[in-house]
Amino acid sequence: MIRKADVKENDAITELVRKTIETVYPKYYLAGAVEFFLSIHTRDRIAAEIEAGKVFVIEENGAVVGTVTVRGNDIARLFVKPSEQGKGFGRQLLDFAEDMIFGYSETIRLDSSLPAKDIYIKRGYTEKEYHKFLTENGDYLCYDVMEKRKGE
Repeated sequence: MIRKADVKENDAITELVRKTIETVYPKYYLAGAVEFFLSIHTRDRIAAEIEAGKVFVIEENGAVVGTVTVRGNDIARLFVKPSEQGKGFGRQLLDFAEDMIFGYSETIRLDSSLPAKDIYIKRGYTEKEYHKFLTENGDYLCYDVMEKRKGE
């Protein structure tokens, strides 16, 4: 079941995001980039977006196993607990977010990290911009801005 997140779930969502980044991202990024990702997905930022009604969760047996944030026509912070990956929760969250956005916009945009890029390409997203920047400890962070148009 996908529903709006409740402020009381902020700690669980923050932990899910942190654990996913710490487990998956080191396979694709150096330490400085992983630390950067952790620094932008903070408890306070997640709480603010929960309060604004932008964060959604998917549950399995009463526990939150995934989350997605919808900001206008942007999909952000789509994470599934590492132990629950490969079970279709990410697909369900992406379907949900796309359906929501295509209800009022012709275009969806998202920032794609390397672990998810192939998934987005298979779903019809195209690369619009490539970004690479130096993190505080000298490691590079690379990601793509991707877009999907309604009906494509």
